[in-house]
Amino acid sequence: MAQKAIREYDAKSILAKHWNKYFPDFTYAYETVMVQNGTELNDAAKEKAWLNEKPLVAKPDMLFGKRGKNGLVLFRDQKPGDVSLAKAASWIDEKSGDKQSVYFSFDGDTPTGDPKVDFLTHFVVEPFTPHDQSEEYYISATCVGDDDVLYMSAEGGMEVEEGWDEKVTEVAFPITATEEEIAEKIAANVPADVKAEDKENFAKFAIGFFKAYRELNFAYLEINPFVMQGNKIELLDMVAKLDDTAGFMMVEAWGDVEYPTAFGMEEKSPEVLAVEEADAKTGASLKLTLLKPEARIWTMVAGGGASVVYADTIADMAGIDDLANYGEYSGGPTTGETKFYAETLLDLMTREKDAQGRDKILIIGGAIANFTDVAKTFTGIIQAFENYADKMKEVGIKIYVRRGGPNYEKGLKDIKEAADRLGLWIDVYGPETHVTDIVRMAVEA
Repeated sequence: MAQKAIREYDAKSILAKHWNKYFPDFTYAYETVMVQNGTELNDAAKEKAWLNEKPLVAKPDMLFGKRGKNGLVLFRDQKPGDVSLAKAASWIDEKSGDKQSVYFSFDGDTPTGDPKVDFLTHFVVEPFTPHDQSEEYYISATCVGDDDVLYMSAEGGMEVEEGWDEKVTEVAFPITATEEEIAEKIAANVPADVKAEDKENFAKFAIGFFKAYRELNFAYLEINPFVMQGNKIELLDMVAKLDDTAGFMMVEAWGDVEYPTAFGMEEKSPEVLAVEEADAKTGASLKLTLLKPEARIWTMVAGGGASVVYADTIADMAGIDDLANYGEYSGGPTTGETKFYAETLLDLMTREKDAQGRDKILIIGGAIANFTDVAKTFTGIIQAFENYADKMKEVGIKIYVRRGGPNYEKGLKDIKEAADRLGLWIDVYGPETHVTDIVRMAVEA
């Protein structure tokens, strides 16, 4: 499972889109907007009357928690009086105008460790929900080992993590559990501290929540807290990650979801974003992380496990500073998908020569494929070679190949003949050679 964090706004939007399916006994107003500045908020108010009529809550939506403890939630209880549209717009402009320091760990209310410093660029704005603290609850679900685990608590809010073992009920479900078994087990494990008048509704909501978590392919889903007032639900704060390997079949269910760079992290390059977009549209797996684009050793590895082995071996034998990228192509990608992935790597690899005048190294590796047609994927790589051969020779690239699996003999033969025809340096090996031996050969050479 590949987990990708999404904004709170997108998580709420996905649940709201499918609300009636999973929570038919409850109402949820879904009044929320995401903006980048006060002007956008004022513009949104021209179409959404509630922004003018209701007291508001504003907070950053940038993949970090503990916003309250960082003083980054604007709501009614902070100062006398309600938060108006004008006050929310002014606050957003103030917080987005300069870099903000955000702490990720606290001892009580005291921040610990060093903060991350960056600009706040996205904010979510919603109506303030008047409620008693006794109406706040906690719920989350994620995968632990072979099971999906549901976490429930009668106490929601910032302090739920303190005393977790005493406050939170955990219920695990194997992947084979039926809907009836899940519903029965959840109903039997509603936290004892849930108010008596809310127990039945809490169970109904938790059952729908867990079903939504599974069927909508969330990898992690947390609501902390949600407010329950009879059959009225308000989702005050959400954290979510999607299983992006399911993205190709969830386009309609998820909508136009965004995978943003987390606060304090470097923005992703256009090439990485392009690979992520291609990955979302296929049942195969295409992954790319740029570590040091000016480094001399590049990998095009089939399989997630193999990619880890190759990266570790290169770091051990050559040093981490020589490793340019990390990633994988696997799961039976088409010839066209493999060509696109190979061309992305070759484009990055051939932009400049090695600073020390050495040949660059391209390792095309992998374990022994179970079902990926090696010859078909190698056809895509060959097509990429044909488009980049001149640049590859100009920069100076040595290619090392080790592969096994269906049609691997034809694939190795084809790629060797193509490289020879194009005048490219290549060394080719099959499954009789140890999976990482080509790293040793490349480094020693």
